Amino acid sequence: MTPELREKLLAGLRDGSIVPYLGPGVLADVRDPASGAAMPADSDSLIIAMNGGKPMAPKLMYEFPRAAMNVELKRGRSTVTKFLNRTYGETVWTRAALHDWLKEIAPNYVIDINRDTQLQDSYAAVPHTLIVGIARIGGTDYRYKLYAWDGSSYAPVTTIDPSKPVLFKPMGTPRPEGVYIASDADYVDFITELMGGFSIPPEIKEMRKGKQYLLLGMRLNRDTERMVMADIIWSAAEPAGWVFISEPTTKERRYCKKIGLEIIEEDIFAFIGAAVAG
Repeated sequence: MTPELREKLLAGLRDGSIVPYLGPGVLADVRDPASGAAMPADSDSLIIAMNGGKPMAPKLMYEFPRAAMNVELKRGRSTVTKFLNRTYGETVWTRAALHDWLKEIAPNYVIDINRDTQLQDSYAAVPHTLIVGIARIGGTDYRYKLYAWDGSSYAPVTTIDPSKPVLFKPMGTPRPEGVYIASDADYVDFITELMGGFSIPPEIKEMRKGKQYLLLGMRLNRDTERMVMADIIWSAAEPAGWVFISEPTTKERRYCKKIGLEIIEEDIFAFIGAAVAG
C-alpha cells in the first residue's frame, strides 16, 4: 500500500465518505483472558464451539449457517440463540486492537457482520442508533430493529437520527436482546427481504448513496456473505472501495473485479499498526 492510499483511507473513514465493513478477521486477536482461547468468530471456529469443541460432519463444516440449521432442526432454534448469547453476551473477552483503533477514528457509520458487542462498547460513551438484523419474526414487514443509545441504555425507536453515529449489526448481537441471523433459514429470509429492500432502513438507503467501503477482516469466497455485502453496499460509488485480503484466491480476485473492490494484499493489523499473537 502506498502512503497516499493509506492517507486517503484514513481521511475517508474520518469524514464519512468511506464506510468500514467489519468481518470475522477483525477479532483474530481476541482471547478469553482466563483460558487464552480465541473468540470463535469465523465459520469453522463457530461450528466447533457450537458442537462442544469438536468438528461436525464435513458437509456441515462447509459453512456456519448450514451447521446452525442442523442444530436448529435437531434441538430447536433456541439452542443456537443460547449458544450465541453465551459466546458473545456472557463470556468475558479481551479487546480487539482494531476496535480500539476504530474507536479513535469514530466513523459515523459502521457495518459489522460479527455478532459480538465490541463495536457497541466502542461507542458506549456516544449516543448512537443501533440497527439489528432480524429474520422469521412475525408482526412486521421489515427485517431489522432500531434502538437508540442515550449513553446508558438502549430504547426501541422507529426512525434514525442522522446527526448521531449509526452502527449496523445485520447478523445480530446479544445487546440489548439476543437476536441473530444464524441458520440457513434465517439467511434465506433476511437476504430475500434485503434484495427487496426491507432489511435496510430508508434513512440508510439514502445515506449510503455514493459511499465507498473498506472491508476489514473479510474473505469473499462464500456466497452467503457476498450476497449480504453486495446488497448492503448497493448504490456505492464507482469503484465501490477496498478489501484487505493478504492472499486472495482466484475466485476472490474475479469477484472483486466484478463488484468494483480493489484488493489490498496486506494484513489489516499491519495497516492499523498492531501485532497479533499467534
